[in-house]
Amino acid sequence: MIVDVEATAAHRTEETEATKAMIERVEERHDLKPQRLIGDTAYGTGPMLEWLVEDKGIEPHVPVWEKTRRDDGTFSVSDFQWDEQANEYRCPQGEPLRCQWRAFGNPRGINVTGADTIIYRSTQAACTACPMKSRCCPNTPTRKIARSLYEKSREAARKVADTAAYKQSRNDRKKVEVLFAHLKRILKLDRLRLRGRRGARDEFLLAATAQNLRRMAKRWMQMTMIEPIGAT
Repeated sequence: MIVDVEATAAHRTEETEATKAMIERVEERHDLKPQRLIGDTAYGTGPMLEWLVEDKGIEPHVPVWEKTRRDDGTFSVSDFQWDEQANEYRCPQGEPLRCQWRAFGNPRGINVTGADTIIYRSTQAACTACPMKSRCCPNTPTRKIARSLYEKSREAARKVADTAAYKQSRNDRKKVEVLFAHLKRILKLDRLRLRGRRGARDEFLLAATAQNLRRMAKRWMQMTMIEPIGAT
């Protein structure tokens, strides 16, 4: 059953914000809170995963939005080991990558990029002498890794992706896609007839209501067709 509707433009940021609004609204109005969220990569951004995992305690069954994976044969971030206690990465050769190499008398804040990441770098001396440099950073003097501020939540989503429940969720998502196909083909919602954001919301609300009524009627017919078996 469809329990909430929010019309948005076809923009990733608006879609994720609408998802947050619907989850909050359904929890407030109906006291319903999902245990998991199934979606595509658009919902696998760092801020969205942080909101799901840390703020709402919802298991993210979505692919993580990755920009660090390499397809040129060189090492990806997954080939480096993260040491939480030391706040550093270790390369396949065991050399550290740190966000700060100098020890200052007065502690300085860590630089955060505009993309909400912290840059970890190796030393030029270690990379120059490394026998695996051609597979790590062949075109740069040192190797660097941009670690997201939301990496803890991103890693939680990666662990979920390795579970059987995640694979089942990908199959369940196909059932939801069928509802969208029904809206377009049967209810003729292939284009909107009312103008403006408010008109779009009204059309989607009416379409969702019609779809719920159809499913309720189908379920009621199935229940009434089952005749009780008398005892003999």
